[in-house]
Amino acid sequence: MTYLDTSVALAQLLSEDMRPPASLWRASLVSSRLLEYELWVRIHARGLSSSHGDAVRDLLSRVAFLELVPPVLDRALEPFRVPVRTLDALHLASMEFLRARGVKLTLASFDERLTAAAAGLGIPPHPLES
Repeated sequence: MTYLDTSVALAQLLSEDMRPPASLWRASLVSSRLLEYELWVRIHARGLSSSHGDAVRDLLSRVAFLELVPPVLDRALEPFRVPVRTLDALHLASMEFLRARGVKLTLASFDERLTAAAAGLGIPPHPLES
């Protein structure tokens, strides 16, 4: 299963130079519910709700969501091996929650800090090269 980070979802939605390969969208995708909020906030902030709303809904429909349940939030309060940003802590805690339940994960992210922190937890990167 592949944990989808906001950086990859936004790159796809905004047709950025660095985009994930089409094969990613055929993988089983999972993310924290936080992904939904991050995407919509950024789309609204750029004034793209009308032009990109259907694409956001389509992308989100491909993702299984983990809610920010108390064990995830509790883990995010604890230190990680490396300093992390607030939202990264929530994503990392979500990944650890899934792995503790036997889910084998890779991480699809263009965010080098998040990728490095996940690697420190033993979560390998999903190949994002075409």
